[in-house]
Amino acid sequence: MDVHFLFSLLLIAPCFLLTFHAHAEITSTYIIHMNKSLFPQIFTTHHDWFKSTIHSLKSKTLLLDDHEQDQSQKTLVYTYDNAMYGFSAVLSSKELESLKNIDGFVAAYQDRTVTIDTTHTFEFLNLDSPNGLWHASNFGEDIIVGVIDSGVWPESQSFRDDGMTKKIPSKWKGTCEIGQEFNASMCNFKLIGARYFNKGVIASNSNVTIFMNSARDVAGHGTHTSSTVAGNYVNEASYFGYAKGIARGIAPKARLAMYKTNWPEGRLASDVLAGMDQAIVDGVDVISISMGFDDVPLYEDPIAIASFAAMEKGIVVSSSAGNLGPNLGTLHNGIPWLITVAAGTIDRTFGTLVLGNGQNIIGWTLFPANAIVENLPLVYNKTLSSCNSENLLSQVNKQVVLFCDDESMTNPTSVFHQINTVATASVLGAVFVSENPNLIDLANIYSPIIVIKPKDAESVINYAKTHQKPTASIRFQETYVGIKPAPTAAQYSSRGPSHSFPWILKPDIMAPGSRVLAAYVPRSASGRISSNVFLSSDYNFMSGTSMACPHVSGVAALLKSAHPQWSAAAIRSALITTANPMDNTQSPIKENGYPSQQASPLAIGAGEIDPNRAMNPGLIYDVTPRDYVNLLCGLNFTKNQISTITRSSSYDCENPCLDLNYPSFIAFYSNKTRSMVHKFKRTVTNVGDGAATYKAKVTHPKGCLVTVSPDILSFSYRNEKQRYHIVIKCVMYKKENVSFGDLVWAEDGGTHTVRSPIVVAPSGIV
Repeated sequence: MDVHFLFSLLLIAPCFLLTFHAHAEITSTYIIHMNKSLFPQIFTTHHDWFKSTIHSLKSKTLLLDDHEQDQSQKTLVYTYDNAMYGFSAVLSSKELESLKNIDGFVAAYQDRTVTIDTTHTFEFLNLDSPNGLWHASNFGEDIIVGVIDSGVWPESQSFRDDGMTKKIPSKWKGTCEIGQEFNASMCNFKLIGARYFNKGVIASNSNVTIFMNSARDVAGHGTHTSSTVAGNYVNEASYFGYAKGIARGIAPKARLAMYKTNWPEGRLASDVLAGMDQAIVDGVDVISISMGFDDVPLYEDPIAIASFAAMEKGIVVSSSAGNLGPNLGTLHNGIPWLITVAAGTIDRTFGTLVLGNGQNIIGWTLFPANAIVENLPLVYNKTLSSCNSENLLSQVNKQVVLFCDDESMTNPTSVFHQINTVATASVLGAVFVSENPNLIDLANIYSPIIVIKPKDAESVINYAKTHQKPTASIRFQETYVGIKPAPTAAQYSSRGPSHSFPWILKPDIMAPGSRVLAAYVPRSASGRISSNVFLSSDYNFMSGTSMACPHVSGVAALLKSAHPQWSAAAIRSALITTANPMDNTQSPIKENGYPSQQASPLAIGAGEIDPNRAMNPGLIYDVTPRDYVNLLCGLNFTKNQISTITRSSSYDCENPCLDLNYPSFIAFYSNKTRSMVHKFKRTVTNVGDGAATYKAKVTHPKGCLVTVSPDILSFSYRNEKQRYHIVIKCVMYKKENVSFGDLVWAEDGGTHTVRSPIVVAPSGIV
């Protein structure tokens, strides 16, 4: 999810290049922010102003003939008037410096590359409850979700409009853009819009040839995420027989609009910004963006800039946290005015190992065929079972099931080498022992094998040693749900704090992200047998925070339908304060691969999203655009840096404040003194049915004392506001890197509990 816009105002004319080739200046694409209040009235449109600005820059350095004027027009890549105010263009360094002296110039930065980060997940989130959010929101009917991604495969059954109302909401201003292998008839009452943006890619490489110049998806990522958000009902969906069932999106009656900004030829910020700009104009209610920019300040982050404009218009923006975990401080999209989503596992696995004594062991496999591995000799001996020698395995009878020892204690990645070695030896079946999350969550299986947990390995070894003719079978295309513990924090999911703004706890929330089944493109391989047989599937498993993000986008669409008057901040607050920090064993959510280690809020935010509880959160923490501006002022940003985000110079900085009315808390202590006192002020709004009283309950982070004042909040009526503050005092005697707890407002005699995570961390963590 890293995106950057190269905007360059000038491209040296061809004849100039021919004459002075040795002295030609290097050009780049830049994104330029302009001051809208200084728009010259002599121009009819902003586009005319920006085009004239570029032309005037070139006129100062070149005498252009007609051909050169055509070239100068090509240097204007995009104009922006919603997500930001300005343009992107191709410029030389001298032209950029000249531009900075023009009236109306605010800021400029180089284009950047962005990082990209089902049949059961709706059940895992309890959306199928008869009294839950699905029914209260009528499944998200007529909410429009704009997806910023790699395009869409419109023929997928997930995008059929069966059961959709045949009247598109009047607010919709979008279109179905014609392009390569994509015509207007491919949109319908489900997929109501599709556009594509690649001028930034072309500007960065004039010799590039776009493989699929349309909104059609060739990567699969956009098809997968959009069908997860709002795909229609599809019977008998599966991945080669695994996870078979009725596929549907989280908001199955919501409308979809695709904005293709990610290309095999490049993923640039200027294109992403153009897509978000258009989505705002088109009238979407929710933006789902599974990508982000790493190590970029807020005032140069296209997603931060565009999502601020979206927030002002009441559009909820849901984004992915990134896939650079488990190290702390790797998160992107730590943007205060959007939702940042971490990824978790789900309670599902596949395949069974059956021993000759009748013992069944549930394991994990995704071999994409129903291979016959039935009652074969089970081979276990110390020489062969290291499974690391192709030479030794080549001498083994191939008609066996080979048991491979767990060597993860000496080499955590040994299982990958073992699997490749066994596959090369063409053994008919094999059993591996591993809980490596990079295998279970991310790897593909190309040979008929199964992976079991270390706790189950001993019984298999004992059976193999004590029986004269031990046998084993492997059952493929089987699916098991209810696996415990689940969810766990996915190892790959990026951790907070945020580099761009560490004073707000990010991520906000966790959602299913590992092995999510959703629609895919049939032209791209989704499975493989051996080294040379590639298989396609209309539905595919994918893992990443990219898959978690659309789950939250879908729930946000449901909440938008159930509570159309709620702000984007109110919806985010409801999601955070009702999230579940416990797994399905009623123990705190753990780190995947480390079952004894409790997951920190820096990994999971407030916990796993709980859609039905979010529908009725009791209290919400609301935030206004003015509050966010005060936050930016508290960062000591310059006026121009602030206006690149707000698109306006009318905001003042009379009340700078880093203490945003956010439903979570994070405080930093000095590594030298290892002590801290920090005060937070908060305002909550009663969105319950009427009068209510809430009492504060605190779980103190280790080494800290948290006091709440007042500790009782009494509300007389709906929408009444009450204020409180908390003080966190810490003396960290032990070297606790991160300590955490929570504040829970529990309704007296009622059903609502409003929970906010608390994190205390050393200041050098980011």
